[in-house]
Amino acid sequence: MPLSQAVVAPDMDNIKAVYLAAEDLKIAASILYQAYHDDPLFMDIFQFNKEGYESRLRSAIREELNAFWQARQPMIGLFDDGRLLAVACLIGPDAEFGPSRFWHWRLKMLLTAGYFGTKQMVDKEQKVREHIPAKRYHMLSFIGVHPDYQHYGLGHILMSAIDSVMKEDSGSEGIGVYVTLPKCLSFFEDGQYKMLEALETGHITGHLMFCDRQ
Repeated sequence: MPLSQAVVAPDMDNIKAVYLAAEDLKIAASILYQAYHDDPLFMDIFQFNKEGYESRLRSAIREELNAFWQARQPMIGLFDDGRLLAVACLIGPDAEFGPSRFWHWRLKMLLTAGYFGTKQMVDKEQKVREHIPAKRYHMLSFIGVHPDYQHYGLGHILMSAIDSVMKEDSGSEGIGVYVTLPKCLSFFEDGQYKMLEALETGHITGHLMFCDRQ
């Protein structure tokens, strides 16, 4: 479902949050690529200063979404009459979907993102999980709003949808997220995420946040 070339303001009364279907993954990957292109962590992991950064980042996001799909992890989209405007991807509390992923995911990641990028992604997730003060929780891995549709309040609608996914699981203690873009801290604070600690992964220091189940 490609977005129209002409940017049409979303009808906020018509926005629906639904789980992504297989045919949505290509557009979802494009939205997330734009959301994370300038993220310091991804720039570090996929070596922004070396040729091919964009290709490595695109490939990594594509393989991540494919792995989420195969593992049936919750991927939420905000739609306005068929237009996918925003995306969020979570890892559920009981998912056998840890940092190592599947062998075929790791193989594809090694071939597309390279050994360094694959190892950095795995190490980052392991370190983040070690510092979450809960045993059973959701982890927000990706969140992004298409750049043409930002500043309409879609992020807050998406945040509510994420919270609803967590609350559907009565045993989940909350949602964790690792934030590496300073401008996003206030967004998560507005969503009742509390700052846990600054956490260094690779050459980047981000902030680990957690939203307790209300």
